[in-house]
Amino acid sequence: MKKAKCRDEFKSAYRKPLQFYLFCFVFLTQMLILSLPSPLECDPESGLWLKVSSMATFNSSNTLSSTFYLSGIPGYEEFHHWISIPFCLLYLVGIMGNCTILHIVRTDPRLHQPMYYFLAMLSLTDMGMSMPTMISLFRVLWSISREIQFSTCVVQMFFIHTFSFTESSVLLAMAFDRYVAICHPLRYATILTPRLIMKIGIAALLRSACAMIPLLARLAFFPFCHSHILSHSYCLHQDMIRLACADTLFNVIYGLLLVVVLWGMDSLGIFVSYVYILHSILKIASREGRLKALNTCASHICVVLILYVPMMGLSIVHRFAKHSSPLIHIFMAHIYLLVPPVLNPIIYSVKTKQIRQGVLYLLLRTKTGSTMS
Repeated sequence: MKKAKCRDEFKSAYRKPLQFYLFCFVFLTQMLILSLPSPLECDPESGLWLKVSSMATFNSSNTLSSTFYLSGIPGYEEFHHWISIPFCLLYLVGIMGNCTILHIVRTDPRLHQPMYYFLAMLSLTDMGMSMPTMISLFRVLWSISREIQFSTCVVQMFFIHTFSFTESSVLLAMAFDRYVAICHPLRYATILTPRLIMKIGIAALLRSACAMIPLLARLAFFPFCHSHILSHSYCLHQDMIRLACADTLFNVIYGLLLVVVLWGMDSLGIFVSYVYILHSILKIASREGRLKALNTCASHICVVLILYVPMMGLSIVHRFAKHSSPLIHIFMAHIYLLVPPVLNPIIYSVKTKQIRQGVLYLLLRTKTGSTMS
């Protein structure tokens, strides 16, 4: 009875934060469909597909405009339709994998525990980080339109960077969950209460969102009087300020501080958690017990590396390799935004027994239902 009551508390406590995350996805979808495709005409000088009504504005370097132009993969424009195929597969695998994790955690009563609720938050942030790029990417690769309005661009940047910082916070929360489970197993249920986990999820999202507001608000005051061509098929802050013909020192310093403080604090917290975890594991007498404890952390360690390695690589490339090949920038950006959402569900499905059993049960139930029908 006590265990069932605890599960009911988790369900009711998590309904609000999960609805809060889902509200963000609804708002994201509405905001990203602001600019619809329009008649295009090829500019012979730049090779870009532009609106007929906006070509004159684009050709005038001294005229301010709220329209920017996304880039595909330079030098491979004739292969964009073929290049879109692997991107379609990656997005499909990422969306299906994360939706499967969310469905299993929601429907399986055995997974109504803190560890799996944090995993559900990770799946939501994965989709929140990658899905804002999907519409603009395929509009470029399918030659629908390269144009993106400034307001849409800012909204896209907000969601990409906000969910990127949120994912780092969720990984820190998952490290804390492993620390409590291994170092204080008898107090696990009393420390990670439903109320605390709800506060962690909401605080992670609000911290990241509030930190991005000053950075993006200043973009509205920047004149973009020269090139309006972005170097990616979606909007990134570090790419946008490169085009501003104004003093962007505040954005550069503030953006660097955000990376150092937010990602730095999260990574330091994860490192300290694993120092304590390793210290506790070494005290376990049996070899099997040590391996079992380490195995519970293996998935989380892999996910941390998958997020932080491309993240650091992209930051280094944008700040210290500005004159390198554009393909390097594009390649690093796509790895950073697409690899974590694709690999995270696969890692947890392979390494976590309960998730693996849930996936197999879902597949077998679907196969049985289709056979009976």
